[in-house]
Amino acid sequence: MNITILGGGNIGTLMAAECARKGHRVTVHTSRPGLWSRELWVHDRGDAPLFSARIAEVTDDLAGAVREAEVVFITLPAETFPELARGLVPHVRAGQRIGIIPGSGGAEFAFRNLLQKGACLFGVQRVHSIARLRERGRSVAMLGRKPGLQLAAIPGAQAPELARMMAALFDMPCRVLPNYLSVTLTPSNPLLHTARLYSLFRNYGGQDLTRNVLFYEEWDDLASEMLLRADAELQRLCAALPLELESVKSLREHYESATVAEMTRKIRSIPAFRGLAAPMRRTAGGWQPDFSSRYFTTDFSYGLKILLDICELFGVPSPAMQELWDWYTGIHTPAHSFALELSREDFLGLYSHAGKQH
Repeated sequence: MNITILGGGNIGTLMAAECARKGHRVTVHTSRPGLWSRELWVHDRGDAPLFSARIAEVTDDLAGAVREAEVVFITLPAETFPELARGLVPHVRAGQRIGIIPGSGGAEFAFRNLLQKGACLFGVQRVHSIARLRERGRSVAMLGRKPGLQLAAIPGAQAPELARMMAALFDMPCRVLPNYLSVTLTPSNPLLHTARLYSLFRNYGGQDLTRNVLFYEEWDDLASEMLLRADAELQRLCAALPLELESVKSLREHYESATVAEMTRKIRSIPAFRGLAAPMRRTAGGWQPDFSSRYFTTDFSYGLKILLDICELFGVPSPAMQELWDWYTGIHTPAHSFALELSREDFLGLYSHAGKQH
């Protein structure tokens, strides 16, 4: 296949190498093509090389990148979706498959115009592997692969074929979800990252901090408490919606941790999370939160905010999620954030017709 990957970050680089290794013609679209080599190396978490693969093209020309692609993977942060959607509309054609990795962040709202052109939109609940760049455009570390993928599509009739494609590309089972809302409501980064950032920086007032901490290995009970409270609110939202959402698993089940103490022990012990630092930047006097990090710009403004808006639309109380959002907007004014501008009927219609031609 001709595969285009939009975004040259952690997961985009890993996906480019894996798809090229399978023999597909891979194009990477990035704002900095001059940094890239055609040969990409993938390393393990111990920095030993696993394999290399040669991609076909690296470009900053969006039209040229997507024009001949059969599959377009979007690995960019959700705050870029509205502008990216406007840029893609003139170049996307009927029958193209547009995959959002991961598929949350309001993708189905941002890319609705692509659906109207006859493209197929699909997304996965979580990425297939944790990845971290070693050298931009040249090498990436694969830190821990997931046991499988869960995928949804609009139109939903195309989901089984797309699941088979993803299983073949990444050598793991891929299960079809009943609707795309099962992807949007996934309690992953929008709850995991925001709860932890709250526990890390709740007393931050602009001062320099003495060190950068390990995001997961130093996870604390306050983060677990907020995570479990927000997770319970999300499960109540799923129960209130008239759609099949059993595949939106509680984090209690996902991490096999029912209490605050169990959750803290679990997250601290996950091998794939080891060595990952908090999103902070060094200053002359120490360390400060990096509000330009995706952990803030995406996971609050286009992750947590979506969940809050849906809760409000359907009258589901969400005090823990609201506490996280109020804290964030109290210490930092986001440049942009998601806003759900649909009635209940239009919102549900987007998913209830997902199995038909959109």
